[in-house]
Amino acid sequence: MTGPLYGIKVIDLTRAMAGPFATMMLGDFGAEVIKVEPVEGDESRSWGPPFVNGESTYFLSANRNKKSLCINLRQHEGQEIVRKLASKADVFIENYRPGTTQKMGLSYGDLSKLNPKIIYCSISGFGQTGPWSSKPGYDLIALAESGMMGLTGESGGEPVKFGVPAADIASGMFAAFSIASALFRRQISGYGEYIDVSLFDSMLYWLTHQSQAFLTAGHIPTRMGSSHPNIVPYRAYRASDDYLVVCVGNDSLWTKLCSIMGLDELVRNEKFATNAERVKNRNELDSILSRAFAKKPVNHWLTALGELGVPCAQVKDLEGALKNPHVSNRKTIMSVEHKRVGTLETVFSIPHLLNSSSELRLPPPTLGEHTEEVLRSEGYTETQIAQLRREGVILF
Repeated sequence: MTGPLYGIKVIDLTRAMAGPFATMMLGDFGAEVIKVEPVEGDESRSWGPPFVNGESTYFLSANRNKKSLCINLRQHEGQEIVRKLASKADVFIENYRPGTTQKMGLSYGDLSKLNPKIIYCSISGFGQTGPWSSKPGYDLIALAESGMMGLTGESGGEPVKFGVPAADIASGMFAAFSIASALFRRQISGYGEYIDVSLFDSMLYWLTHQSQAFLTAGHIPTRMGSSHPNIVPYRAYRASDDYLVVCVGNDSLWTKLCSIMGLDELVRNEKFATNAERVKNRNELDSILSRAFAKKPVNHWLTALGELGVPCAQVKDLEGALKNPHVSNRKTIMSVEHKRVGTLETVFSIPHLLNSSSELRLPPPTLGEHTEEVLRSEGYTETQIAQLRREGVILF
């Protein structure tokens, strides 16, 4: 069995996280991904520590199932190699600042003339059009400008970024989904597509119920820590030894929670009888529940709440999450041999498909590891490869 994208060839001119995350997803589902890196390499190769035998764990996290081709894209000959690759490819993806690929002769207009069926995806901070299109595209900038960061953090506290690059990862997922959709459409139309993905747009899309509250009701959400703006109680509480979260999504669960905690009088209190009333009176209720939860340890609450089906969980650190037996059972962490790192474990938690397989075929490549292999596959002779190396077009 092979992945659903087996036979699809992707030329990847992306760096950092958003683009590499997108192409990693395509590679995980079976596509052949050729990562074209400049002579200095993907900048995330230098992002650290931590490093393992000189390899950045940041880079390792988003570049499995790819081959690395290192080319000097400032030279005409280097650009010509990319054009040759694109002429036979299914997908071309880049995340340069808008206008850069035009200067290199690698824009959608340039490549679609060579290959009308190509799916071309551009990822940028604010999109290819509009007054902000030239603004730098960093995850933190998108979080700030989109309002997402303004919603994240404790009430009355400072705005907080996500623990992972949320705007980058969301954009990578949108890009991968859009590319797969365009490939499906191409089967019907026979034509390629141009896709414009921006970090800013991705975060606006992610605002979902928060943006709808403003657009429809004029409500401006604020930072609320772990609390939910529309459901109470739905947040983290401190037990006597650690934190747990409780998710009470309906009045039946509310009755069960009160019974478990010995707070049956709250069910009869009009201020807390319905979710709408609990939202209105959240501060008073949270104060009552916080005092109650603090009396006993997390395991007591997990057991008691679990027995009656009240959704809850301990707030775990990363070690606790990754060593969970459920992770092992689902085969979420897989390993592959890396030429410098050795045995590399990586989270491979992509959707599970019943009738086709995803596969961890290749470790994240070292810089230029597959340059000669890729060039040979494109018909370059040993003499031509040696000449390109002498001219500084390729370094490996």
